[in-house]
Amino acid sequence: MKHVLFIVTNTAVIGPNKRPTGFFFAEIAHPFEVFDKAGVAVEFVTPLGGKPPEDAYDEKDPAQKAFKESSAYRRMARSRKLSEVDVLDYDAIFFPGGLGPMADIATDADVKKAVVRAWNGGKIVSAVCHGPVAFYGAKLDDGTPFVRGHRLTSFSNAEEEGYAKADVPFMLESALVDEGALHESAGQWQPKVVVDGRLMTGQNPASGGPLAKEVVAALQKTAG
Repeated sequence: MKHVLFIVTNTAVIGPNKRPTGFFFAEIAHPFEVFDKAGVAVEFVTPLGGKPPEDAYDEKDPAQKAFKESSAYRRMARSRKLSEVDVLDYDAIFFPGGLGPMADIATDADVKKAVVRAWNGGKIVSAVCHGPVAFYGAKLDDGTPFVRGHRLTSFSNAEEEGYAKADVPFMLESALVDEGALHESAGQWQPKVVVDGRLMTGQNPASGGPLAKEVVAALQKTAG
């Protein structure tokens, strides 16, 4: 069995307007549905441990409703601290988005270490929407920004303009480009997944399920 570690935000409020936030519910529920159906085990950690705050739950979405009623959701409420696990015990790491990550995942030293340790250990490193902020500030052993020269996507500047520009500390697309990422994006709110070897990213909430399918496909190639 393959194992994926979801690294989830603890941030419940962001920005000068004190906007309530957390992880974007669909960005865990849809990938989880894909992984679960493929027989991939999912575990959850957060920087501080405990129950991560959630945002944008839609009970009309069958995948979200199923996840909220699942034992996995209950396990997530008792998440361990990221510092207490070793990412090399997993086959892939996955950063869901939401605005919360733009606060803690953006700056947490253990997150940056986890990204580089997983990458250097030959693991799949994946993130969706605002989740790729995990890569911002991460540096390889020689000091090179982790994202430099890598093709990836994230929540785009165009999407942020109409969503949360006043609430986030910086524009994610611009920050990743400034560190040398080769950023690609589709139209606003359209699904987009970029696979650059073991680095796999999705642009927005619509990209969570498709991203998870790419991760599953890569895991299946390495099965055995």
